[in-house]
Amino acid sequence: MKLSKRDQKHIWHPLTQHQTAQPALGIVKAKGALLWDEAGNEYIDGIASWYTTMYGHCNEHIVAAVSQQMKELDFVMFSGLTHEPAVQLSEQLMNILPENQQKIFFNDNGSTAVEAGIKMALQFHHNAGAKRDTLIAFENGFHGDTFGAMSASGLASYNAPFEDFLLKVIRIPTPQENNLDEVLQKLETAITSTSCAAFIFEPLVQGAAGMKFHTAEGLDAIIKKCQKAGVICIADEIMTGFGKTGTNFACDQLQNNPDIMCLGKALTAGMFPLSITSCSQKVFDSFLSDEVSKGFFHAHTFSAHPLGCAAALAGLELLNAAEIVEQRNYIERAHQHFAARIKNHKKIKEVRCKGVILALDLNVEMERYGSVRDALYQFFMERGVALRPLGSTVYLLPPYSIAKKELQKIYDTVEEALAIA
Repeated sequence: MKLSKRDQKHIWHPLTQHQTAQPALGIVKAKGALLWDEAGNEYIDGIASWYTTMYGHCNEHIVAAVSQQMKELDFVMFSGLTHEPAVQLSEQLMNILPENQQKIFFNDNGSTAVEAGIKMALQFHHNAGAKRDTLIAFENGFHGDTFGAMSASGLASYNAPFEDFLLKVIRIPTPQENNLDEVLQKLETAITSTSCAAFIFEPLVQGAAGMKFHTAEGLDAIIKKCQKAGVICIADEIMTGFGKTGTNFACDQLQNNPDIMCLGKALTAGMFPLSITSCSQKVFDSFLSDEVSKGFFHAHTFSAHPLGCAAALAGLELLNAAEIVEQRNYIERAHQHFAARIKNHKKIKEVRCKGVILALDLNVEMERYGSVRDALYQFFMERGVALRPLGSTVYLLPPYSIAKKELQKIYDTVEEALAIA
């Protein structure tokens, strides 16, 4: 019996309305930028499987590192114990994180990295004897599906059933070229009228919102104002981290460093579920006390999993290797060339690119997970291109290892879709 048929008996898929959804496609093999289904059909993974497999599927360097680690130390709990892969990963990350980041806390996925960051910020103030209970976040942001992360998110398609149960959040617009004064005024009102604990943001690119961009200058001004008021700034780099915006981290394009950073997805190149919440020495020191209760009593069973740490270390060795940097630069140039060619197409409202991210908004009204969007998704898949439109936004975020002919096929397929949309 086919995988897709067997799947339907017991499995509940994420982001799926099973009453109307098509059967899940059975994938049996992956290599580089390619996926193969159980019938032998080939697909180009145009979004690196949710921006994780940035060095390509089944990358031999990373596979070898994980395999070797598996033979030496498979797993050990991380409370009261430590191990070489975790220590080495913390050391290597310090070489590329913003200079104020000094401590590493391990989690198991993006949502839990954000959850830990929010709890750190809330307890930072609690430990100082202050009750600050409100978060500041951007409109239409997305930070994950656990309750703290969901509270910070602003997309009703994910949060609507839970709105009455979330943390207090004030939302402000993202800073654009023409609205910074308005944004800063709304920020000032939020800071002075409530007890704000933290400002959480996706730096420069809001992923789930449709790869929407905002300015580094505006974000810098917001961070500066927040930190002056004692508001902890949390950068959610789960999507943007590890080279996607043209620098190691989107925060590298800022003048003001966040107090806390959340890392995941490409951290382990899709090889293993692992995430990190890093913080400044100032944040860490606020938990030091003779009172045990002022410690950070938050844990995950699989924190700092040795296999995940090994995968992350192997990925870091590739991140700025000459071949990968050349590929990143090639993809960025190719995106810019393609964007320039199609930007005036009558079916396109806007096209934008940053680093290896390219997004185009269609002049078509459609629901985020409605029938029109689903038809567009099927159109791409039938042509061997795995793209996952965010409503009327089609975006590309390919693995750094993608071949030129594979990237060109994605562009050609997008243009074919525009011709019949």
